[in-house]
Amino acid sequence: MERFLADENVALSNVVLLRDVGHDVAAVREDTAGASDPDVLARAVHEGRILLTSDRDYGELIFRFLHPAPPGVVYFRFSTERSVELAAWVLRRLAEETRPLDGWYTTVRDQTTRRRRLP
Repeated sequence: MERFLADENVALSNVVLLRDVGHDVAAVREDTAGASDPDVLARAVHEGRILLTSDRDYGELIFRFLHPAPPGVVYFRFSTERSVELAAWVLRRLAEETRPLDGWYTTVRDQTTRRRRLP
């Protein structure tokens, strides 16, 4: 079981799917809607959650401005029509033990995935 924090831009249908299979998922849009990016990042760090987001600002906060990093970040750059597939991607990745999410800033596009080690 993983612990995730779904940013406000992650559809609740993804949150529900991850919860349904037993993951601990907190959702910004459910309990802290409108929170700033630094506050969301700090929460992910404090609660030890992998951040799921479609907002590229977190990479800048972590790598440029040196904010503390959470256990992992998954930054989705899917085309709009695929935004409901975020949870399915996460579940597939978790099933592939060779590509863990912990310790990585993972950028996911429609056809590619790129990873960068978190500081």
